[in-house]
Amino acid sequence: MRRNPTLCLPVLAAWLVATASHAQVDEIVVSAKRIDQTATDVAGTVARIDADALARTGHTHINEAMQRVAGAWISRGNGQEHLTAVRSPVLTGAGGCGGFFMAQDGIAVRASGFCNVNELFESTSELAGGIEVVKGPAGAFYGSNALHGVVNVLSKAIDAPGAIGLELGPHGYGRVRLGAQSDGWRVDASGTTDDGYKRSSGLGQHKLSARWNRDLFGADVTTTFTLTNLNQETAGFVAGVDAYENQRLKRVNPNPEAFRDSRSMRLYSRIAMSPDAGGQLILTPYIRHTEMDFLQHFLPGQALEENGHTSVGFQSAWHGESVGLRVSLGIDAERTDGFLKETQAGPTASPSAFLRTTIPQGKHYDYEVEAGMLAVFAHAEYDLGPSTTLVAGLRGEHVDYDYDNRMRVGRTQDNGIPCGFGGCRFNRPADREDKFGNLSPSIGIIRRLSDTSNVYVNLARGFRAPQTTELYRLQNAQSVSRIDSESMLSLEVGYRQFTVAGRLDLAAYTMRKDNVIFRDSNRINVDDGETSHKGIEVSLNRELAPSLEVSLAATYQRHEYDAGVLVSGQDVSGNDIDTAPRFMGSMQLVWRPTSRISTELEWIRLARYYTDASNANDYPGHTLINLRAEFAAGDWRLFARIMNAADRDYAERADFGFGSERYFVGEPRSLYVGLQRHL
Repeated sequence: MRRNPTLCLPVLAAWLVATASHAQVDEIVVSAKRIDQTATDVAGTVARIDADALARTGHTHINEAMQRVAGAWISRGNGQEHLTAVRSPVLTGAGGCGGFFMAQDGIAVRASGFCNVNELFESTSELAGGIEVVKGPAGAFYGSNALHGVVNVLSKAIDAPGAIGLELGPHGYGRVRLGAQSDGWRVDASGTTDDGYKRSSGLGQHKLSARWNRDLFGADVTTTFTLTNLNQETAGFVAGVDAYENQRLKRVNPNPEAFRDSRSMRLYSRIAMSPDAGGQLILTPYIRHTEMDFLQHFLPGQALEENGHTSVGFQSAWHGESVGLRVSLGIDAERTDGFLKETQAGPTASPSAFLRTTIPQGKHYDYEVEAGMLAVFAHAEYDLGPSTTLVAGLRGEHVDYDYDNRMRVGRTQDNGIPCGFGGCRFNRPADREDKFGNLSPSIGIIRRLSDTSNVYVNLARGFRAPQTTELYRLQNAQSVSRIDSESMLSLEVGYRQFTVAGRLDLAAYTMRKDNVIFRDSNRINVDDGETSHKGIEVSLNRELAPSLEVSLAATYQRHEYDAGVLVSGQDVSGNDIDTAPRFMGSMQLVWRPTSRISTELEWIRLARYYTDASNANDYPGHTLINLRAEFAAGDWRLFARIMNAADRDYAERADFGFGSERYFVGEPRSLYVGLQRHL
């Protein structure tokens, strides 16, 4: 009989915590309600990577930090690119990013309807004071896109210690970071250069975060300004059976011409005040601007995409409480002007006459969209007794798009000449308006078993409105997209224990997603798919001795097609969704032999997964070992880490496309060293 070590994880976790002290040390989280609250007061799962863990990880890519979150996988592409999974398979496609609400200090990194699968590199995670992940539909406080979860990057506290540091690594890697603070203001900045493991895959990345806090007319005002810039030469997939193990192919870049440039700016102020009527009122106005240009090296024709948008908006919430009752009421609103252009510089290079004819040189798309979002929400927590709390919430959200096509309508070339074989691939709909209204209810119960433990159950519905690219970037014979919002119903049960010596979180969930938007075999956007998602998660942090600490994050999951999904004419109902490993896990063992020395051993396991919807091809998975160490002396800190210490051949991402196995190759054993001085 084949044994599954995953089944032992809850037993192991419970045993590690069982001997802990009974004094409770609860964790404070901010993402569930956009204000501070203890994690045990949440009817759901909120994972937190704190400042110490981020500093120890020293991530060069968000993937490295998110390994510490059960049920989450940021699949690493080339450079800073990535795809995301949170209680889901890795979601791809034009609107795949719409399944997640990516935020900085609770504000969406990109506007509603304008997501990008790589958008987390537009956050300032390298400068962050923490990262929180709300798993599953996120209730009343987050709307469209908070379907599978919320990833919220938290800025450093203004009074956090300042530091300056230099870090060096392989392949020309270098990073400088600076943090300084004084009298209510703070500045953090980083600059990174990397020549890349693969040929012609270097990058330069720059980030800035400036914050200041003042008391103005009785209100506590914290203003944050961020800038990000990425200039990246992008390496494409390496194709071939097990190409990630082939020493001749591992450093090959089949697309040396590819690149991605991205720029973003955000300015927001959190204004907290206490009205005479009682409670706390929080207003957060914001402005965002993003621009991105990249070569679509992964598609025939390799067209250049240019996209961007500018938004103004605000979040508001009033939080009040009386005996046994806590209530939050709020309104969120946003207006966005966005654009997208796609232009192909030359003829399509392909042996296929069909592709050469239907993917023409010239402009494919050129459109602008004015978008609006308005939402109202209510959230309440009512104590049914000394040990039981009922938690309920409801959000109503309206999203509207006003689309303006700036080219010829239809599927001709940009000069109006029809393509052969029935028409060009690219179809531009006529000007139109689209509106979507959705409700997101949730209800849960928290039952306290003792001063240090509780259980909970939560039923929630999440949604995501279609992304603008799914509506207006059409192909083949589709001249109008009639898709509606995706929705998902989630049921979660969990157990938590917080003690002086450790924390344990156990959760089990089942989710069903309807109206799944995907591109069918005729390259038409449809919304009649159904998928199911089930899993068990274990998160643990335990002090084994005064100098020894262990952390565990693991999940066993099944993500399957339910009905309505045809791939190349084949019904894949009941199959595993591609890029959905059934087991993912990591463990960190931290040893501090002296007050000056700290070491960490990290184990990462990614199980086998299918690389196509028909489940005919797969990747066997991999196990990685990372080592980290640091030495502190006064204001100085010397640190080093060895990534992939066992020098395994592995793929960061495996895929099957265009008739071939394709891989983003993982890097071999790599040493990073750095020096930091506290200011």
